[in-house]
Amino acid sequence: MLRLLATAAAFWVATQIVPGISHTGSIIALLGVAIVFGVVNALIAPVVMLFALPFILLTLGLFALVINALMLMLTSWLAGALNLGFHVDGFVPAFFGSLVISIVSALVVLVVDKPK
Repeated sequence: MLRLLATAAAFWVATQIVPGISHTGSIIALLGVAIVFGVVNALIAPVVMLFALPFILLTLGLFALVINALMLMLTSWLAGALNLGFHVDGFVPAFFGSLVISIVSALVVLVVDKPK
């Protein structure tokens, strides 16, 4: 649940600071976008990473950033199909948006999640 809220917060931050990423729905819809993003990253991203492994190794991991941007674009497409009000205008906003989402969600989890 914490990761879902952190991802939703990260999506909100990305819509605020990355030109080309927008959300016109409610907070509940943003949670839906976070769920869609989680499902995409859990089911599709590992398969794409496996097939792209030679490129990832060749570029010392930088190609993984491209894959993350593509997963964000796929999330945008699925969110549009589900009428969640989330849209990414192209690859460049998706690239920077995926960086922002990764950094913000990691920071939120780091700050909120206390070690036991």
